[in-house]
Amino acid sequence: MSESAEANWIEPYQGYQYQQRRMTVEAEEQTRLIALCGIDPAIFGDRMDPAGFISLAIQEGVRNHIHANGTVNMVQSLVQHRQMTLGEALTVSGQILKVTEVPRGRVATSETFYCGVDGKRALTSGRNSLRPDASKVGTRGAGEKPVTVIDDVSRLKEVARFTLTPEGVKAYTGPHNPIHFDPEAAKRGGFRAPIIGGGQGVRFLTAEIWRRFNPRELNMDIYFRRPIFWDDSVTVMVDEQDGQWRAIGLIKDGKVATEARINSLAS
Repeated sequence: MSESAEANWIEPYQGYQYQQRRMTVEAEEQTRLIALCGIDPAIFGDRMDPAGFISLAIQEGVRNHIHANGTVNMVQSLVQHRQMTLGEALTVSGQILKVTEVPRGRVATSETFYCGVDGKRALTSGRNSLRPDASKVGTRGAGEKPVTVIDDVSRLKEVARFTLTPEGVKAYTGPHNPIHFDPEAAKRGGFRAPIIGGGQGVRFLTAEIWRRFNPRELNMDIYFRRPIFWDDSVTVMVDEQDGQWRAIGLIKDGKVATEARINSLAS
């Protein structure tokens, strides 16, 4: 984005519409990002990883003059209506659904959607993001806390482990949110160190879902409960019932950091 465009940042407001445009997700870029997470890109073959659209949706907001600097992803929904092939043409658009005042600042609720050449939705990405007020650092409260998905970590099944590094997180992260790569920016946001972006964390979840199910359709609600720092170790664990995965999460130090309710999945 040019400097002149950066000068035109707006505060999100209810009803704001993104400009529609055409785009593609290229195989080389998906492979690069997945490999930076320590995940085998071959898990997805020639299909798009829906977790990638979390970051892409944030970038789409930036293209439409909604800055991401210092924002924190709180709740994310992903609905894959069908599998998408790397390199296929997509049309993207979006909107701000509402903005809510909370003790720590403001929470913006947005929806970004991607359609194929047939005009039908291929994927919908929804997001609740906290936009902290710098004058309220240390204040608690970011709105109503969603109902817990994973009640008992001891009941979960471990499926994978990962250790993050500052170098890997910095290489993965784009330039728009210093809270993910700048220690001083992270401290100003109330964190001991840079935190990974929500989309990077969800990569670990979708990789295990694809490894097991390779779903045609997927509907997930994802909750970011605790920050994951750029030097943390996490375990991917699932709540499996009768061969079906009800929920999946990233566990850090025995506690849920990121959890996802799997609303539906069709292989």
